[in-house]
Amino acid sequence: MATTSSTSTKPPAGPVKRRGGIRGREGMAGWLFVTPVVVILGLFLLLPIIVAIWVSISDWGGKGSPLGANFVGADNYEALLTKPGLSQQNLATSLRNNLYYVILVVPIQTVLALVLASILNGRRLKGKGFFRTAFYFPSVTSSVAIVTVFLFMFTGTGVVNHILGWFGIHGPNWFNDPRGVLRLILSALHIIDQDSPPGWLVNNHFLGMSWYDWLSGPSVAMCALIILAVWTTGGTFMLMFLAALQDVPDDVLEAARVDGATRWQTFRSVTLPALRPTLFLVITLGLIGTWQVFDQIYLTGGGGPAKTTLTPAFLSYQAAFSDFKWGQGAAISFILFAIIIALTIIQRLVMRERKKLPRRRRFGTVPPVGTGSETVAAATAGGSR
Repeated sequence: MATTSSTSTKPPAGPVKRRGGIRGREGMAGWLFVTPVVVILGLFLLLPIIVAIWVSISDWGGKGSPLGANFVGADNYEALLTKPGLSQQNLATSLRNNLYYVILVVPIQTVLALVLASILNGRRLKGKGFFRTAFYFPSVTSSVAIVTVFLFMFTGTGVVNHILGWFGIHGPNWFNDPRGVLRLILSALHIIDQDSPPGWLVNNHFLGMSWYDWLSGPSVAMCALIILAVWTTGGTFMLMFLAALQDVPDDVLEAARVDGATRWQTFRSVTLPALRPTLFLVITLGLIGTWQVFDQIYLTGGGGPAKTTLTPAFLSYQAAFSDFKWGQGAAISFILFAIIIALTIIQRLVMRERKKLPRRRRFGTVPPVGTGSETVAAATAGGSR
């Protein structure tokens, strides 16, 4: 009986030398390439944020260096959140206005953008380039020009009220009407009486504002701004959805049609799940943009009428540059930052994809009915791989 002898080769003792050349210097080269970007971001992004945090917890009055101000702790945040007064009432008013703005703008602009993208993705539609340009044009137009046009359109004798007059509707003076739309609807349906509202709504308060004021709904002026926001942002999100729709595999859509699925079933079960990443991106950008709205508020009267279009972003600017309360202005900006982060996290948890793991199959079980030997063959082939 022949025996075979095998010799084992052992690695040489001692430390292993790192190989030189390009791969040995990749780390240093990478840091050299990103150093300019890191320095620029540190100077123009990180450093201002650190200074703003210090301003929010100091008594800086706007003169001299902020580093020479006195530390006051959470006094600026207490004046906004817990201490009754004008500062707390203004913050509550701005949060209420912006909350209704977000609730209405984000869903409407998302649905509108998805519908427009679905229409423009059709194969039989002619003039796609023209329609894409026309829908996207408001997004690249100057906000000053668009707001100016809307101010003329929504005046008491503007185009919008003239069109409403064709249907016998007397339109309001939009940007000068502070009445809450929800309160007007409930009053028209005789659910509440504006002259004598329910006591439990008037007597209960949150952040210095009664529940009755919280539930008044967006003002007529804010509704005009909502229409303006949807009209200017729908085109941008339409292009995002259009790019995502063109990435959906045609063979998957064709397989759904062969299986007898209707258009709505195909869209709900095939197209919409494929658009989940784009949908998350669109909603996230919509949330951030709607909570940071500033230029439209500044151009339409600075929060008027009666502070019904006041937003936290504009309130932060107003507190710092008009009222010279720099600490409160910085504190409002960080409260707004916390709101945006919290809503983004909640949205991510809600929209995350829940993967269902397949149930483990025990050995010796009977194959499912209708599969027969095919299931056994498939299982055998999968196990032999």
